[in-house]
Formats: sequence, structure tokens, C-alpha cells
Amino acid sequence: MTAAVHSGTTAIREEKGSFAFKAFNYLVFVLFALICAYPFYYLIINSISSNDLSAQGDIRWLPEGFHLENYREVFQLPGLGRAALVSLGRTVLGTVATVLASAFLGFMFTQARLWGRAFWYRAVVITMYFNAGLIPVFIIMKTLGLTNNFWVYILPFIVQPFNIILVKTFVESMPESLQEAAEVDGANVFQVFWRIVLPNMTPILATVAIFSAVAQWNSFQDTLLYITDQSLYTLQFLLYMFINQAASLASAAQQAGGNLGSIASAATNQTATSIRMTVSVIVVLPIIFIYPLFQRFFVKGIMLGAVKG
Repeated sequence: MTAAVHSGTTAIREEKGSFAFKAFNYLVFVLFALICAYPFYYLIINSISSNDLSAQGDIRWLPEGFHLENYREVFQLPGLGRAALVSLGRTVLGTVATVLASAFLGFMFTQARLWGRAFWYRAVVITMYFNAGLIPVFIIMKTLGLTNNFWVYILPFIVQPFNIILVKTFVESMPESLQEAAEVDGANVFQVFWRIVLPNMTPILATVAIFSAVAQWNSFQDTLLYITDQSLYTLQFLLYMFINQAASLASAAQQAGGNLGSIASAATNQTATSIRMTVSVIVVLPIIFIYPLFQRFFVKGIMLGAVKG
């Protein structure tokens, strides 16, 4: 009887301890999620609040003086639609090319019969640690005719060593019997890749797609270095220029006391802070909307691609 009572008491204590531990975990993760989400929330509420209050740093928790004038001003920027199409095109094409190249090279580096496999694999990986530098790379791009060329956004980013390592490790975790069975049936290496391996690589390919899409969408430095043709400006580079122009116009308007005409008057309604907030929201929102579509593959892919066995 005493043993039964003692056992029941222990079970109750364990249940309470387990509940307290779970409650603590949930609390910690909720707080961590709020900390991560707050910067995006801060950007949004400042972009739709009074520009004067936003510039003074008075908008912290709730929007005040709600308006959408900042977005109207940004969307009226000349060439914005064309720049958005350029960014969309480079993101889609660049992501597809990077995913296919990473998948194929990652698969091929697992094939023992590949001639010089160790050498080629090390040659790819070593580029993660060493590069030629900015000027030699620019000279190469110019020699190849990639300056003022849309393909400068795509070709240099196709082979990504980190993505190849992830895919290679993922393929090595797959059962070898899949490839062996296909080869017994007469399939060659390319048929094994397209029909057997590639369809089973969805988690890691989704992970690579997220990495590539985010990098392509957010990139503007390549436009700054290699592009002078305005028709090839990306959305990020155009908005970067708009940020600098808005800041200078706002400063000039304040110094002149609002006597700069219509342009200065428009700038007076805007502030450098409000423009930065608005531009940041416009740039970040597409990625935020896309990420949930791949999130269920992302965790599985990054774990299986990073741990062998």
C-alpha cells in the first residue's frame, strides 16, 4: 500500500515537472520568436506612421498618424516596374540554375568512378576560402563580355560550393540500393540522376532554393560593379539609389526652409528614416511570403544535408 502511494506521488511529481519544463520551453521560444519578429514589425509600423514621429524615433509599439504616402512615393519611382522584372528574372533563373547545378555536381561527387573526383571536389571547395579579389574579378567579367549584360547576374552564381556540399552529403545518406537497382536495369548515370536521385532530393533542393533565392533577390553589389545600363538595374539597386536621393533631398529642403519648389516640398513630406523603412519593407516582404512555402522542407533538408549517416 505504501509503495503504491509512493509510486503515485512520484508519478504526479514527474508529471508536474514535465509540465513545468514544457511551459518554460514554450515561453522561451515564444519570447525568442517575438524578438525575431519585432524588427520586421518595427519597419512596418514606422513606414505607415507619421514621418516626423518616425524620424524622431517615437514609433516603437503602435503606428501613429497612419498613412500610405511613403509607399505611393516609392511606387512612383521611374523605372521601378522594369527593375522589379529584372530582379524577378534573375531570382527565378538564378535559383533554377543554381539548384540544378548543385544537384548534379553534388550527385556526381558521390560517384566513385568519376575521374579525378577528389581533385575536382577539392577544387570546388577551396573557392570557399580563397578568391582573386575585386579588381581581377571585374577584369574577368569585362573580358568575358558580362559587364552591362543580364547574364552577369546568373553565370557567376551557378556553382556554389556550400550548396554542393549539402547536396553531396544528402545523396550519401540515400540507400545505395536505389542506384544499384537502376543500374541493374540498364540505366546510365544521367538516367539514374534524373529519374531516381533527383525526385528524392526535394528537401535539400528546397533548402538550396531558399538560399539561392534570398541571395539573388537581395543582391545589389553586382549591379553597382558591373552595370551602367539603367535598363538592367535591379529593384534593390534602384531603391538603394532612391534612399540616397531621398536623404539628400530631405536635408536640402530643411536647410532651405522649404523654398526648393515642388521637389523639395515632396521631400519635406518624406524623411530619410521613412524612406529607409519603406524600402526595407518592400524588399523584405517577398522573401517573407515565399519562405513559408518551403519551410516544411527546409528543416529536414538542412539537417539531412549537414549530417552524414
